[in-house]
Amino acid sequence: MSDAAFPSPDAEVESVTPDELYEKIDAGESVTILDVRATGEYEKWHIDGENVETINVPYFEYLDDPDDELFEPVPEDEDVTVLCAKGGSSEYIAGMFAERDYEVNHLEDGMKGWARVLERKEIEGDDEDTAVIQYQRPSSGCLSYLVVSGDEAAVIDPLRAFDEEYAANANEYDADLRYAIDTHVHADHVSGVRTVADDDTEAVVPASAEARGIDYDESYRAVEDGETLPLGETEIEVIHTPGHTTGMTSYRVGGVLFTGDGLFTESVARPDLEEGDDGAPDAAAMLYETLQERVLSLPDDTVVAPAHFSDAATTADDGTYTATVGDLHESMDVLSMEKDEFVEFILSDMPPRPANYEDIIATNLGQRHADDEEAFELELGPNNCAASQDSLTSD
Repeated sequence: MSDAAFPSPDAEVESVTPDELYEKIDAGESVTILDVRATGEYEKWHIDGENVETINVPYFEYLDDPDDELFEPVPEDEDVTVLCAKGGSSEYIAGMFAERDYEVNHLEDGMKGWARVLERKEIEGDDEDTAVIQYQRPSSGCLSYLVVSGDEAAVIDPLRAFDEEYAANANEYDADLRYAIDTHVHADHVSGVRTVADDDTEAVVPASAEARGIDYDESYRAVEDGETLPLGETEIEVIHTPGHTTGMTSYRVGGVLFTGDGLFTESVARPDLEEGDDGAPDAAAMLYETLQERVLSLPDDTVVAPAHFSDAATTADDGTYTATVGDLHESMDVLSMEKDEFVEFILSDMPPRPANYEDIIATNLGQRHADDEEAFELELGPNNCAASQDSLTSD
């Protein structure tokens, strides 16, 4: 049964917007969720958090003369948000609970609406001339960045679903968006590097990624290791950091290193999304060399700003998913392993590959066309770009 097939509930049910739900979770308020999607969909992807209790009972179990046992897992003395895929079945099921005097609401537009939440946090730093804004997408753990210096700005790893946000936000700083930059060919979300770019904004990709078959109709600039891009009062340094992919490239602006999928604040990259299982050992060895020689060799106070975070990640004091090179080296044991041990460890327990990753890669290479709605549907779900779903750091 589709969401459109559900009638309006007999009892009045209030709705909560995805942004309102996120604000409650982000503020640390206790949130109870009844997720009525099929169990398989729930297990792939659901709203989680330290202050979030989630109960999964598929909606269809409530449709045929439901007995009291189906309602018992849901607390009667707490506010409960019912959610589904698109918002139709959740409203109907919430109505059933309201008829039994539960305090319930339902999530507008369901998990599709949740996927449109984007939060902004500014990275605190000592450089008064440069502002760095981190965009956090809680539904998938994707991170993108706006770097503003003087009257110019650059966006790093832009998301196509939010491509209009970046130039608008640059304007808030009285800056023009000069570059739209990708760290690599993404496998978990559809890049906005081409849709953000226009006559005034240059699309930038690593030259080392071209070998994968980039086929853009739009013009773009390919940058090499060691090259610099001028930006207002600063510059962007290009640092080739292969391992996650052969083209993986980091960008350094002052004391901030944008590591893409090479190094996260709670884990390291998975090495199997380009060459599969057969090529993963060599890629893991390459990742080890990259981390040791190109990342951990940087000053300890260098801020690592990754392209993703997982449920296992914790934020810095400023609310961003960032950490210093020194702190990561000290807290993440995998970064102190010898190469053979590192490779064996990284390959030992990788999570499932991102959903639709082959179609997403083809779309990001320009080899496959997807309109905005199809692109959005392709990337629904978790990113799974780290080598482990659990944190590799110690307290």
